[in-house]
Amino acid sequence: MIKYLGSKRLLVERIVSLCETLRPHSGTVLDLFSGTSRVGHALKRAGFGVYANDHNSYAHTLAMCYVQAHAPRVERDATRIIDELNALPAREGVFTENYCRASRYFTPENGGRIEAMREHLETLDLGPELRAVVLTSLIEAADRVDSTTGVQMAYLKSWAPRALKPIELRLPRILPHPDEYPCRAFNLDALDAAHGISADIAYLDPPYNQHSYLGNYHVWETLVRWDHPETYGVACKRIDCKERKSAFNSKVKIEDALRSVIDAIDAKTLIVSFNDEGYLGREQIESMLSPIGPVAIIDHDHPRYVGCKIGIHNQRGEKVGRVGKVRNTEHFFIAGEGAEMFIEDAESRSVVTAG
Repeated sequence: MIKYLGSKRLLVERIVSLCETLRPHSGTVLDLFSGTSRVGHALKRAGFGVYANDHNSYAHTLAMCYVQAHAPRVERDATRIIDELNALPAREGVFTENYCRASRYFTPENGGRIEAMREHLETLDLGPELRAVVLTSLIEAADRVDSTTGVQMAYLKSWAPRALKPIELRLPRILPHPDEYPCRAFNLDALDAAHGISADIAYLDPPYNQHSYLGNYHVWETLVRWDHPETYGVACKRIDCKERKSAFNSKVKIEDALRSVIDAIDAKTLIVSFNDEGYLGREQIESMLSPIGPVAIIDHDHPRYVGCKIGIHNQRGEKVGRVGKVRNTEHFFIAGEGAEMFIEDAESRSVVTAG
């Protein structure tokens, strides 16, 4: 899966374990801010029915591939189309000009091949799941040959070694559906999804500070939409990065936004994942969840995103800052049905430690 700021790659097993403890015989989980769908994919593999939602088009495409697509239904055709795309020669156009010459996300050779593949996809009459699988294959292949530190706010002064390799598409690791539960992907505002989708467990991993996922991954948004937007700045961002603002990226608005979503959710249990670099503190989130019932809080220490170590140079390669802290704490808040067992477990371990 793609490199992603805020990815739960290191925490996926813990999240799945929490859900399995809460629902030992499986059930349904709403992943309200699905991002790469890494969590939804793991929950689907564990036998849960998953409802994955994200308002960005690239994230919805990833969710269509990793959550909604049923492997036996699409694998054969996806493999055939991926082979066709891999055989296409380069074809330079607007995408190559914007992201390989005006900026340096990809070499012109790889950019031209990305452009040819994406143009060819526009000529094919594919169902939504098959289209998402092939598009995901293209995004992931492009991610393997990009020249960034993992976000698309800037690009490296010199080509990253991986950027010099020829792009090659691979079939994504899609899964069959669980026998008993549905798996669906939605492209809704978080509040609309909270109002409209019911589940046994709701998992919330919202944006938590000023970093906009649309701004950080605007190239993937363009690759999915293929709308050739007006761009601005040295990063060649989509112009709508200025217009599509999320309340979750606002220090002033995030508290009301999260509270509204929590109040709207129809689920037996809520799990909220929130980073210690976020705009909200533990006490604020606990207060939002307390009307649901007892709230358990589990802290998980883990390494910070790799960009904190290498992303301290400007676009000219000049050092502009020092490495800060290299570890984060992820707070898992559990409220509603089943939260008591985590509170009791924490108290039990506290007593043992004290003794």
